[in-house]
Amino acid sequence: MDKIELNILKEIAGLHKIPEGAYNIRVNGQAEARNSSANVEIVQKTDKPGIDIIIKPNTKNESVHIPVILSKSGITESVYNDFYIGENADVVIVAGCGIHNCGTEVSRHDGIHAFHVGKNAKILYVEKHYGEGTGESNNVMNPTTEITLEEGAHMEMQTTQIKGIASTVRVTKATAGAGATLLVRENIMTHGNQFAETDFTVDLNGEGASADIVSRSVAKENSRQNFLSRMNGNAPCHGHTECDAILMDNAVVSAIPELTAANVDAELVHEAAIGKIAGEQLTKLMTLGLTEKEAEEVIVSGFLK
Repeated sequence: MDKIELNILKEIAGLHKIPEGAYNIRVNGQAEARNSSANVEIVQKTDKPGIDIIIKPNTKNESVHIPVILSKSGITESVYNDFYIGENADVVIVAGCGIHNCGTEVSRHDGIHAFHVGKNAKILYVEKHYGEGTGESNNVMNPTTEITLEEGAHMEMQTTQIKGIASTVRVTKATAGAGATLLVRENIMTHGNQFAETDFTVDLNGEGASADIVSRSVAKENSRQNFLSRMNGNAPCHGHTECDAILMDNAVVSAIPELTAANVDAELVHEAAIGKIAGEQLTKLMTLGLTEKEAEEVIVSGFLK
């Protein structure tokens, strides 16, 4: 990889070099580097672009890195990755996509990820999307995540997109069995004429299943954001969905929560808050010597952490 690609790798996966353990690094539509470990097998699909990641039961304290890099303008791809996490495993998966686009053509990556999380398994999934270059207005990413949580399974999903993506539609669909837990923490920032939509659908099908979805976003200038969240309680369960957004300049944010309870013991809650930065927050920071712009940046940065 060249310096540009290595910089993108650092931005999206926190890596300064090829990692140890299991990994698959995709660059400009091709596999750049791949390695399996004793407990994690990565297999190339034969029917379509993508890989299968197979994690053995009882695997503990291991990580898997699967970043995608596009450094050439005009590349458009759809990649299908399936994760099979064995019973009682406890692993971290670091994904993400970075685009460097200095051309006039659209660069687009659609990542379709399916997670099959076994009984009592635990997974932390970290995904960061990042764009840069003079052609960043042509950077497009459309991630789709499909999650199946078996009995007692736990998945935490941390997603971040704060720079350089002109358009994104982020779709997440999840099904939770008895005692399964899904946590989602999403951070998004848009500016210019960018557009971002997140669309969650969660089916809580098992007794004691729970989900907690929290989206925090900042919309600047003329950008637009849509937040849609559907939560279906089909058993005695607990679900919470929340959208907090800071609105700046001429931006537009829409939040549409939808709750459906099909069981008398389903407890479902939604919250939505959209507003500008509080004046007293700006004033307090400006009394410490910051300009108004610097104060806004501090507030936005803290809000998205």
